[in-house]
Amino acid sequence: MPDASQPPHVRPPLRARLTGLAIPFALGLVAALGLDPFGLWGATVLALAVLLWRLARIPDPRAAFGQALAAGMGWFGLSLSWIIEPFLVEPEVYGWMAPFALILMALGGGLFWAVPVWIAHRIGSGWRLRVLGIAAALVLSDWLRGWIFTGLPWALTGHVWIDTPVAQLAAGLGASGLSALTLIAAALPALLWRPADNRAAGFAPGAILTVLLIGAVWAGGLARLARPLPEDRPFTLRLVQPNAEQALKWDPDWARVFYQRLIDLSATPGPRDLVIWPETAVNFLLEDATPVLPDLARAADAPLILGIQRSEGSRYYNSLVTLDRAGAVTGLYDKFHLVPFGEYIPWGDQLAEVGISAFAAQQGNGYSPGPGPMVMAAGELPPFQPLICYEAIFPQHLRGLPERPGWLLQITNDSWFGQFSGPYQHLAQARLRAVQSGLPLIRVANTGVSAVIDARGGLRQTLGLGEMGVIDAPLPGDLPETIWMRWGDGPVVALMLALLAISAVRRRR
Repeated sequence: MPDASQPPHVRPPLRARLTGLAIPFALGLVAALGLDPFGLWGATVLALAVLLWRLARIPDPRAAFGQALAAGMGWFGLSLSWIIEPFLVEPEVYGWMAPFALILMALGGGLFWAVPVWIAHRIGSGWRLRVLGIAAALVLSDWLRGWIFTGLPWALTGHVWIDTPVAQLAAGLGASGLSALTLIAAALPALLWRPADNRAAGFAPGAILTVLLIGAVWAGGLARLARPLPEDRPFTLRLVQPNAEQALKWDPDWARVFYQRLIDLSATPGPRDLVIWPETAVNFLLEDATPVLPDLARAADAPLILGIQRSEGSRYYNSLVTLDRAGAVTGLYDKFHLVPFGEYIPWGDQLAEVGISAFAAQQGNGYSPGPGPMVMAAGELPPFQPLICYEAIFPQHLRGLPERPGWLLQITNDSWFGQFSGPYQHLAQARLRAVQSGLPLIRVANTGVSAVIDARGGLRQTLGLGEMGVIDAPLPGDLPETIWMRWGDGPVVALMLALLAISAVRRRR
């Protein structure tokens, strides 16, 4: 029987519950302003500091779960708002799906904040210890997002530093190290809070330490950037950006226009040792291209790399090929990390029987994956690692190759991501791959942003969104292998697990 001496549980009014969720949702929105194209990293640290203090002081793990879910939906709703853009390429067909895609993406992303917060509440004892536990759990969640359900390490909390000297920390600790810096810096004001007549004054010791921590890493980044880079390689690359609008890209008449742009831009006078076209540069399959491959090579007047689709029986692949000066295929790479529901559908062979196919694949019912990462050669240049579009957001694909390449190449079609945040966030992650690996990265995009990125993530030359043209640039030199390439994310993951273990031990005691 219920204990009559205990007051009955009173459910808060609906208005109070909604207000309680609106505040963390707004904090998530403000925190997302640290990502491109805004770059307000200070807003991220401040908003997360308030959020961590708020979440840690909630006594009920279920209530903390709900508020963390709301905050995560704010973060992912703004940072991944570009997800609606693919549905607006053909709005008359797919436009109705756009709001559902955004809501589901925000909700799914929010769970990657809510579940770690719930776990930290369950194992932590006392609100101060929970602050540290929540920060560690969120760092681990950022790392886990790169692996679980095929992975989506987009909009990590550490990505707010990519445009700053702090990004150089990734050469040692990777993207997970940047996330750890973000969340530990945000946790310090609450962790070191001291009682005071003015509550805000109690946060001063931790806030000062936050500033000192960020300042120290910033200074370390500046020192690394001040060191001279290796000399450029004696090879000139030509990056070709045709600016083929996605809504017109596969129209037969416009496809001829875009094809001629590629030919004309490639043939522009000037020295070049290698010409590079973007992802799915042409609207025909590789096996149908034999008659025109010599024409492509003749226009390039150099070895040529291009993105093209190909098939083997009923299987289709999103591929990259290298051609020699005569137009013969000298190398082939098939994209292996495909976009779920965009380039392939789980159980695609079965679903194809009822007419369901991948959204973005232009051939067949979806693409099949290639065998995995590899190193390729093109002409007389140093060997390179190819990355097709989405693959460049996964740092783990840079490690474990049989040989170290001299540079990274990303070909992409960012016209799927619209004109606002998506292409800039994608470019930022490519810059971070250069920092982590110590290798220059060449980025060739269909509609922009094409870029030459040096081995510390610096932008040497760019061709912006919606521009048609070429970049002729020397290949930047590479740096020695970084600490992160040797150790990966293991040290950061181990440290965060240790912090969670300390929380659990303290609770048990």
